[in-house]
Amino acid sequence: MPAATQVPAAAATAKPLPGKSKLITVALAFLFGSVGLHRFYLGGWRDKFAWLHLLAALAGVVGVLSMQTGAGEPALNWSFAVAGGASVIGAFLSAIVYGLRPDDKWDARFNPHGKPTRSGWPVVILVILSLLIGTGLLMAGLAISFQTFFESQVEAARALSQ
Repeated sequence: MPAATQVPAAAATAKPLPGKSKLITVALAFLFGSVGLHRFYLGGWRDKFAWLHLLAALAGVVGVLSMQTGAGEPALNWSFAVAGGASVIGAFLSAIVYGLRPDDKWDARFNPHGKPTRSGWPVVILVILSLLIGTGLLMAGLAISFQTFFESQVEAARALSQ
């Protein structure tokens, strides 16, 4: 046999990497997506976006706690809180995107050697819940942000008129 076509013994006996479950990915994005657990599941420890999710979630916790205690600069606290909120909203969006991906495209990307994926009702229910909760959180965040902005403008106008 020519050297170019020989298969190493270790490669010949190695099992293919296990495929990734669409249901587990969507569930992780729905439940723990703000800390990037779904990204770690799909991409491993070297996934930069998973670490970005985790960092943004931690920044959000710091920002919200600082706002509650009145510590720190308010603009910085708001920036941290917005980063955490973006991580939460991004997690729900990820659950929707992964859940709506066609099964054949999912298998081609994340499950090339495994049993074919057949999305069922659990994935559909998680996508619907992600849409409901994610949209509600986004609308609440926008409402609170606008309310805070307008209250600060009214307070500044009162301070100028006195």
